[in-house]
Amino acid sequence: MKLDMAPGCTLVLVLMLMTAALSRTGAVPVPSAPRALPPARGCHMAQFKSLSPQELQAFKTVRDAFEDSRLQKDWDCGGRLFPRTRDLKHLQVWERPVALEAELALTLTVLDAMANSSLGRSLEQPLLTLQHIHSKLQACVSAGAPGRVWALTAWASPSVPGSTSQPHPSLLCPQVPAQPTAGPRPRGRLHHWLHRLQEAQKKESQDCLEASVMFNLFRLLTRDLKCVASGDQCV
Repeated sequence: MKLDMAPGCTLVLVLMLMTAALSRTGAVPVPSAPRALPPARGCHMAQFKSLSPQELQAFKTVRDAFEDSRLQKDWDCGGRLFPRTRDLKHLQVWERPVALEAELALTLTVLDAMANSSLGRSLEQPLLTLQHIHSKLQACVSAGAPGRVWALTAWASPSVPGSTSQPHPSLLCPQVPAQPTAGPRPRGRLHHWLHRLQEAQKKESQDCLEASVMFNLFRLLTRDLKCVASGDQCV
């Protein structure tokens, strides 16, 4: 007797018979090893493993000028905003860009608030460089894992005590959803680091924030940025 079966049912039946035959002979197919995930689209951080001598010199000029002006003031700042023991290598690879983005966002906000000071002209090129790096970093993080960058929304409108300037446009992150629903949230070291930066903006004076940011510039550019740009090779 011939059974009339739909083409879809016939295919299912054939697959079932093949699976049963393979099971009896022990020739069960072994799943292939998973392939490495390709780099996220829009993630182009390798170019920042090292900045040009001209770019670094521009930052040195600003820092030296700031140190000269600092000698004329009597500041009393508390603990280090960027402690020497902090190292991005201690974070997971996906956490490092998130931490660096927060560090850069605060740095840009503080430096932008200093644009009208005596350092204004010297800050022009460093600000452009940092804005460029920040935009690439935002694209990298949001393209890699939107659910993992929920913390960036906390930095959409950072403010500095005593400053009337608005957050720099480069700090806004339209690619990041307002309320991400997936992906791991910061915990452990990353959570502590982000919380520390947020609290500093509320508790530290403008003068102390400026000092912390200025003296952290070269560490940010030659250590933290290089680590993120190196990806999983930063160990």
